[in-house]
Amino acid sequence: MLRAQFKAMASPCETLIDTDDASLGQLVSASVSGEAFRIEQKFSHYRADNIVHAINNADGAAVEVDNETADLLDYAARCYEESGGLFDITSGVLRRVWKFDGSDRLADPAAVTEVLKLVGWKKVSWQRPRLKLLPGMEIDFGGIGKEYAVDRAAMLGAAAGGVPILVNFGGDLCATGPRGDGSAWTVGIENPAWDSAMPTFSLKKGGVATSGDARRFLIKDGVRYGHILDPRSGWPVKDAPRSVTVVAATCGQAGLLSTLAILQGAGAEGYLTQRQAVYRVQR
Repeated sequence: MLRAQFKAMASPCETLIDTDDASLGQLVSASVSGEAFRIEQKFSHYRADNIVHAINNADGAAVEVDNETADLLDYAARCYEESGGLFDITSGVLRRVWKFDGSDRLADPAAVTEVLKLVGWKKVSWQRPRLKLLPGMEIDFGGIGKEYAVDRAAMLGAAAGGVPILVNFGGDLCATGPRGDGSAWTVGIENPAWDSAMPTFSLKKGGVATSGDARRFLIKDGVRYGHILDPRSGWPVKDAPRSVTVVAATCGQAGLLSTLAILQGAGAEGYLTQRQAVYRVQR
């Protein structure tokens, strides 16, 4: 078993490669990390040289996008509709008024109300391949980008080496199949209760994603506010779980379900059970 590690998308990343062939391991590792860096460069909202920056700084003008970006926009539109507006890639502008740094500084309600004028997929004009935002609006693929990168990198890495691999980008992961001897991979779930043991489970194939507030939160008057915001109100979700982990066919599917479960607040478990998801919720 070989392990390759690197850092991308502000996360520690690793690839477990079921081989002892060092040259094969290097080939797989290069394929995985190369795809991670490519996607980060293309879709990170922190960069000033990519398509996301061009869209967010178009000042109301239409921007024509390539097929890969269009596919992500189509997917984001479906997520918005199917979630009843809970998943909205225009909600990233709320970071202007929210800083989840562990302090007790809540956003000013008036500032939240003002920024909400720039939130809402229904305000966007999207007719493939042209996207047009209102001046001041932004898109942010953060809610789907890392999971997309995991699935893409896993597919390319497995194709490059012809051996089973497990790709893990900051706790979001994908296993391309069981190990060579038919056994499962052992996956650990980060526990927000740091004094508790890390639970583990077996995974032969598919994706796993976790959403939660382990590192980004505020605490005010004894109330904990997680960083996942309801795009309809602009405020953290009330009674949200500390952590939701979902297992699905792909990391992308798992990530969407885990995020939507958090957005259900007290109804997270019921939401996932209704969808017959394989999950773990920690409160």
